[in-house]
Amino acid sequence: VHRVQVHVRITKALLDQEATRERLETLGVPLLGFGTDRMPAFYSRESGLPVDQRIETVEEVARIAAARDALGLTSAILVCVPVPAADELPRKDAEQAIAAALRLAEEQGIRGEAVTPFLLARIKELSDGRSLRANHSLLLNNARVAARVARAVVQMKQASRRITV
Repeated sequence: VHRVQVHVRITKALLDQEATRERLETLGVPLLGFGTDRMPAFYSRESGLPVDQRIETVEEVARIAAARDALGLTSAILVCVPVPAADELPRKDAEQAIAAALRLAEEQGIRGEAVTPFLLARIKELSDGRSLRANHSLLLNNARVAARVARAVVQMKQASRRITV
């Protein structure tokens, strides 16, 4: 049985980040900060909320996943990867754009499934496109880190098979 449950992502800026952090803790999901001590906040490198453990390498993630598996635990591991610094929308700017977009949605009576596309479009406008740049950069960075984590997990499993055979 392969239980590779390493997820590379960050907290969506439009969510209640404190409630999300608390729920993950309740579920026993450890938050690993990839090169950070704080949970990233989608457009911004940090939300102000702490991670459980700062990590610097994908090999650390692989060792933590292996330890989790050896203990028979089934929870996911959340690797919090911040947006690259060069493409970050600073936290204050992001929060201002989000607040303004939420006000506009309320004023215009936007509801249901129309809310997220409306908010994203307004945030893009209000940030002069910087939110979109941050989002694309984050997506690419997450994919890079996720691929490196997957490779490290596979290499660790292959190495342990060679040792135990």
